[in-house]
Amino acid sequence: MIETPYLLFLGDAPDGLAAKVAQGIKDWRPDASLGQYRMEGCKADMGMPDMTIDEAVAAGCKTLVIGVANRGGVISAAWKEVLVEALNKGMDIASGLHNLLRDEPDLVAAAKANGRTLHDVRIPSVQYPIANGKKRSGKRVLAVGTDCSVGKMYTGIAMEREMLERGMKATFRATGQTGILITGSGVPLDAVIADFMAGSVEYLTPDNDDDHWDLIEGQGSLFHVSYSGVTMALVHGGQPDALILCHEPTRTHMRGLPEYQQPSLSTLRDTALPLAQVANPACKVVGISVNTQHMSEDEANAYLQQVEAEMGLPTVDPFRHGAGRLVDALDAV
Repeated sequence: MIETPYLLFLGDAPDGLAAKVAQGIKDWRPDASLGQYRMEGCKADMGMPDMTIDEAVAAGCKTLVIGVANRGGVISAAWKEVLVEALNKGMDIASGLHNLLRDEPDLVAAAKANGRTLHDVRIPSVQYPIANGKKRSGKRVLAVGTDCSVGKMYTGIAMEREMLERGMKATFRATGQTGILITGSGVPLDAVIADFMAGSVEYLTPDNDDDHWDLIEGQGSLFHVSYSGVTMALVHGGQPDALILCHEPTRTHMRGLPEYQQPSLSTLRDTALPLAQVANPACKVVGISVNTQHMSEDEANAYLQQVEAEMGLPTVDPFRHGAGRLVDALDAV
């Protein structure tokens, strides 16, 4: 178990989106974190108290969580100075980076010397099967995006919260490091060997009650040349009964790919649905989730109304306005 409360390490994140792990924990587990640690040049801010390691320890923080998801997941030399200090002063460290804590000799040595624990949550803990495509009982919904980091996880968690408040049977199924740190379990999908990725999603979403919904955390994008493979594993391994389209309308290009433009929502629909129907011919697109965080309330409402009129699907920002209409749309599935 990863001990709370956390100190969220933002490092030298170049922007808020680079610290999406910390943002997700702060938004969905606000009780679990006491402060943030920002290095010189950090341009991310969770709106939490800035703390030194000494201040965090004095406040009762038990674990420093690396809240930065940089491209490639690298632990820099500058970060290590802070991480070693945290270990020396009695804190554990948790990370979802591809660059594993356990592979860093100086961190391992500091942890051992101080009796502390290194938590690498991006390590598969199960020998997953190869997908077989067999129909499973229960229902599943998957969020698919026009790009990476557009709100697919937020959509799933918001829908689960709404469904549980209604007394419905629902489980958010985490497939990435942030979701795992929030919920405490899941599959670190992008760290699973390729042949077993779809099978790991089948494993994560097993047979269930006929009226139970698994809300599968989306990853990547079918249109993102860096990460489309992980999305395909979710589409086929998840065998979703319903798809939610996710979009962030203020971006000028794909995340990390300035030469590539986001597809339209209609293109996403027309691409994702036939692929999903390979594994589940009954799959439907039931709604649209839009991340409007960089828009004013009036701009957001106008945009949501425009998209809904064009697409003919309930369109909401589930974090800003609630996920009720998306949950309502599942009743037709």
